[in-house]
Amino acid sequence: MNVSRETLRELGLGVRDMWLVGLGVVPLGLAFGLLMVQSGFAWWWTPVFSMLIYAGSTEFLAIPMVLGGVGPASAAMTGFMVNFRHLFYGLTYPRNAIRSTFGRLYAMYSLTDEVYAVISARQQTTRHTGPRLIAIHVMCQALWVVSGLVGALAGERLPGTIEGMDFALTALFIVLAYEAFQASRDMSAVLIAAGIAVLAAFVVPGQMLMVALIAYFLVLLVRFWVPGVDKRLEWKR
Repeated sequence: MNVSRETLRELGLGVRDMWLVGLGVVPLGLAFGLLMVQSGFAWWWTPVFSMLIYAGSTEFLAIPMVLGGVGPASAAMTGFMVNFRHLFYGLTYPRNAIRSTFGRLYAMYSLTDEVYAVISARQQTTRHTGPRLIAIHVMCQALWVVSGLVGALAGERLPGTIEGMDFALTALFIVLAYEAFQASRDMSAVLIAAGIAVLAAFVVPGQMLMVALIAYFLVLLVRFWVPGVDKRLEWKR
């Protein structure tokens, strides 16, 4: 199979776009691998989770759900609520640049926060081609799977347990949220999310996260479907 020089160039550009942000995935992958082994899973379960689930937040959540015997319906609902933001990613993702059916299916499967952040940040100034987009996806997933595997293998050789590994995901979301705010400067999104979280914590403390996610999801839908409401709520610094 012959690959044109232009395709190779676009693949290289995709790797270049992703590698710096992708390095930020490595510590999280290492933490996930360590947590998997220290939770009682064999090391080889780490790449299985990373290939079948491939959603950092859901993978971390899957550990206690599997160990606790959570039913498939509850697990599916939890996974949907944690990852519902991906519905909005698809609205602005340049999927038409990917011509092959397999490429589009892979892009749907492997669209993560990091991949979307890299692509959306350059969308106004960069002409994204199919090979370039696929290279971004593959680079990110490769770094995640390999770092998770390394973490799992290292975890099998470490004595005892290491505290705080499960906080790595929270730290990543804090960084991503801050970067998203820096890009949009929309204070209303932050204040509405914080207000909903505080209200849910008082009203339904036992189901705070789920209720807050559903409520904010509905707010986002209203803002998307009714541009006038979105314009009134917008408060840019």
